[in-house]
Amino acid sequence: MSQVQFRPNIDFWPERVDLAAAFRWTARLNMHEAVANHFSLSVNDDGTKFLMNPNQMHFSRIRASDLIVVDANDPDALSGPDAPDPTAWGLHGGLHRHCAHARCAMHVHSIHATVLACLQDPTLPPIDQNCATFFNRIAYDRDYGGLAFEDEGARCAQLFTDPKQKVLVMGNHGVMVIGDSVADTFNRLYYFERAAETYIRALQTGRPLKVLSDEIAEKTASELEAYPEQDVRHLAELRAILDAEGSDYAT
Repeated sequence: MSQVQFRPNIDFWPERVDLAAAFRWTARLNMHEAVANHFSLSVNDDGTKFLMNPNQMHFSRIRASDLIVVDANDPDALSGPDAPDPTAWGLHGGLHRHCAHARCAMHVHSIHATVLACLQDPTLPPIDQNCATFFNRIAYDRDYGGLAFEDEGARCAQLFTDPKQKVLVMGNHGVMVIGDSVADTFNRLYYFERAAETYIRALQTGRPLKVLSDEIAEKTASELEAYPEQDVRHLAELRAILDAEGSDYAT
């Protein structure tokens, strides 16, 4: 039986449950960073009001009811007992303020994406199907400016100038992935880390890479973008696993 319990006294309950499941699975995949890193999900039309994780709570413990609501236009957002982490405010506040199409945003320092971000040339070539998924769909930040407080967060947000590009490789930092929903964004985050791992491991062989043509890479990316409901089914299956295990993520 599903563990989901709809609570009329807490706003945005279905969205909270989806986001909590994404936190739990990110921790299980070891793509988290202790009590750092942040996910957010817009809950109003212009995207400036959003759910996010509480300040410095481990992803593996986050429940739907733990998520806080943040207003990117509220000058007092960093005051009070439920204030977000300052870097979360800077990065996600800047993103939701400047990039309305980023309904959901997931920032991690996952191992392989971060290794990619640390290379002199951080571009991801289309060497397999997963890598081809992101062909011409990645923005690159080559000007790391320190912790993502407000100015740095706004600078990073403004790199999402092309709506087609929903991944930002953050130079010397990690990755930011955006999307239309929790399912869409988490699915993209998962496959980007897999793609980065394939590329990094291929580099480690020291042997020449077999790179797909631009034509085939674009064809593959377009086909996968149109693939029906993979993101929705992916998240639904993860929730089903958590429910079967008796997880309290949906409480």
